[in-house]
Amino acid sequence: MSQTVPPAGGSRATPLLSRHVALGARMIDFGGWQMPVQYTSILAEHRAVRERAGLFDLSHMGELFVEGPDAGAALAGALVTNPPSLEVGRAHYSMICAPDGGVIDDLIVYRLADDRFLVVANASNAPVVSDALAERIDASRSVLDDRSLATALVAVQGPAARGILGPLTDVSLAALRYYAIAEGTVAGIPALVARTGYTGEDGFEVFVDGGAAGELWDILMAAGAPAGLVPVGLGARDTLRLEAGMPLYGNELDRSTTPFEAGLGRVVKLARAGDFVGRDALARAAAAGPRRLLVGLIVRGRGIARHGYPVWAGDRRTGTVTSGTQSPTLGLPIAMAYVAPGDAVAGTMLDVEIRDARAVAEVVPLPFYTRAR
Repeated sequence: MSQTVPPAGGSRATPLLSRHVALGARMIDFGGWQMPVQYTSILAEHRAVRERAGLFDLSHMGELFVEGPDAGAALAGALVTNPPSLEVGRAHYSMICAPDGGVIDDLIVYRLADDRFLVVANASNAPVVSDALAERIDASRSVLDDRSLATALVAVQGPAARGILGPLTDVSLAALRYYAIAEGTVAGIPALVARTGYTGEDGFEVFVDGGAAGELWDILMAAGAPAGLVPVGLGARDTLRLEAGMPLYGNELDRSTTPFEAGLGRVVKLARAGDFVGRDALARAAAAGPRRLLVGLIVRGRGIARHGYPVWAGDRRTGTVTSGTQSPTLGLPIAMAYVAPGDAVAGTMLDVEIRDARAVAEVVPLPFYTRAR
């Protein structure tokens, strides 16, 4: 049975909590949910995804279904993208912004049918996004069905993902393009299967009813074992997404950030017809140019840049590190940071303040890692 009530400590548990505990996972509170941060080691789990496959519990994410004759148009007025432009079965990356242009959350929007969409929100923001969407579409002929607590989401990511999932599903994974979704079954369990992920690798995300999550997890673990699949926690998920240059809400994105500063201005469809919340502010921001820009950094000196560390251009503070780690794939300390636009040119040498000392860091293009095609 799906567990959605808050366990001891006040945070919610996904339907897979008992599996994580049985596997010896170290659990933490993340976005109001008890989640596994690692099972064995972050390094081993990271490498498994890059080289073989990893299985993730993403059931803390928000699943918001919007349907009705005006569903597409209503979402177009609520988000910065243009969901009606999606073909049925396709998805795109999107954002919901405040009237002042600040990012409330970054999202993935899937078009399931002509008049039915699925919006996936980050765990900590799901209630806020749900409330905002409900308010923004209220006057339309569409309804919001927040299925976040009834839906489980697991992901199989890595080079072996297709070979593991393929024999278990009636969805043609070969025909399923990147950022596409199809309805079918996995091991006989009704599911939505999407070719999306947050690791920089090929992979799939599988949405099922919360009550079927445990069965699905066990089947995927058993099927993937010969190919080297391992369960992966939030620790490796973070190092994987950082190498892939993917933003994390609360680090690279927040209410004080515009999509243009994050290098995501392409997501904002200012040229399309129709108004949307935040359009005027975002148009002004686009015309004025960003006050700061998100960049990649490779630390050439000693130390690892962490969230919140100051970044200097000589004696002038130019910005702040948003995320940083020792890259398991590159074997180098990497980071993302916001810096002044004049310091955002690739090849610029800056300093990161690490424990009262400064380490030289080079501005590099994002992402740090791109998988071989």
